[in-house]
Amino acid sequence: MTENISVIDEKFILHPSGAIYWEKRSKLMISDIHLGKITHFRKFGMAIPSQAIYKNFQLLQKTIDYFNPQEVIFLGDLFHSSLNREWDLFENFIKANSISFILVMGNHDIISKVKYKNLGIIIYEKLVYDTFLLTHFPEEKEGYFNFSGHIHPAVKLKGMGKQSLKLPCFYKKKNQIILPAFGEFTGSYVMKKTSKVEVFAIANDKVIKI
Repeated sequence: MTENISVIDEKFILHPSGAIYWEKRSKLMISDIHLGKITHFRKFGMAIPSQAIYKNFQLLQKTIDYFNPQEVIFLGDLFHSSLNREWDLFENFIKANSISFILVMGNHDIISKVKYKNLGIIIYEKLVYDTFLLTHFPEEKEGYFNFSGHIHPAVKLKGMGKQSLKLPCFYKKKNQIILPAFGEFTGSYVMKKTSKVEVFAIANDKVIKI
């Protein structure tokens, strides 16, 4: 189940994968997939099932198929570290989808830009569409609404008997929304819920406004 929000008279759809779809411009925004991280962990002895490598690609394809966008914009940290065998899977994924791809550079994006350009992926440090600013690091700029990632926001819900549950979330302030991490095994950071913030948690394939 998705959740719709309106920003500067534009409609955006929050998806339980952690992606945001910009309806008018047919753009799908995704942040912090960290492809290659699972292979990196397995290389150093962590007991992660090899099948987990394919989950990011399966979810990515499922989300693209759901919205059928004209363009996918990765808001940084697309690949976790240096090249490993997940890059081959990524190449196959890009070639199998006849849509445009853009990468807004993040701090983990250390792979040569040539590798991305050879796949037809356009690279930017940041993107501006009218009054919308797309970055990896959250950035507050007067007169703009910012879409970003990097922090991997989450919210902690407390229940009876000292029970608590941490859920990934979209963290929305007046002029900014921070996307949750799209990828598996990325970790998260609990953000404070205040009266000036809207939080949309992700649970059981649903986006729920808290």
